[in-house]
Amino acid sequence: MNGKTILVTGGTAGIGRALAQALSEKGAQVIITGRDRARVEQAAAAMGCAGYVADSADSAQLTQLAAALQQDNIRLDGLVLNAGVFYPDAVTATTEEAFDLTMAINTKGPFITLQQLQPLLNNPSSVVFVSSIAVAKAFPNAAVYAASKAAFEAIVRVANLEFAPFGIRINSIRPGVTATDIQGKAGMSAGQQAELFGAMSGTALGRVMTPEDQIGAIEFLLSDQSLAMRSAVVEVDGGFLL
Repeated sequence: MNGKTILVTGGTAGIGRALAQALSEKGAQVIITGRDRARVEQAAAAMGCAGYVADSADSAQLTQLAAALQQDNIRLDGLVLNAGVFYPDAVTATTEEAFDLTMAINTKGPFITLQQLQPLLNNPSSVVFVSSIAVAKAFPNAAVYAASKAAFEAIVRVANLEFAPFGIRINSIRPGVTATDIQGKAGMSAGQQAELFGAMSGTALGRVMTPEDQIGAIEFLLSDQSLAMRSAVVEVDGGFLL
């Protein structure tokens, strides 16, 4: 990672922040994005990296992000499309507004980000999409979330063909249950989170995963060792799907 310039969306917390920290420590020039200016500035200062405000649900801000990076003469060796949300609800209870919000952030957001940043990606370069095992396994109250991740995985397949002449490769990881602030943001109480995390003791790993457990797979896909990989999906689930 030494010497590479890598942008991580949603880099103020969870997997994104843990990854940004690890990449910085390994000599990469890291750039993070987030929708809250105070959180972006705090995280960037703590990690000694650059931070830009960009809400994945706002296409105009994503266009402005690309313009700002170009103005700052930044070229990217890696892009991690990590920003995302999970708002659980039953199929019969999900409102149209809730559906649109999840799709805007989890599908349209990375699509517009990739579209706008493509001219700034070096040849070669690597894009990593943080998907979810919800694409492969059904979970109650996760229909829209699963659909939003699966939809972008479909986009990845086509984008790999279109971006091949530019030396851009795109691959995905599918994290399993990982303890981050996404559970709290999804409305889960402390007790519900404890119950969910405790259930992970039955996996082959024997515990709930942490953001740090996801870093190795992402780093591999960002590294030159993955030059021949296109639309690969790496499941990092602690053995949950065994």
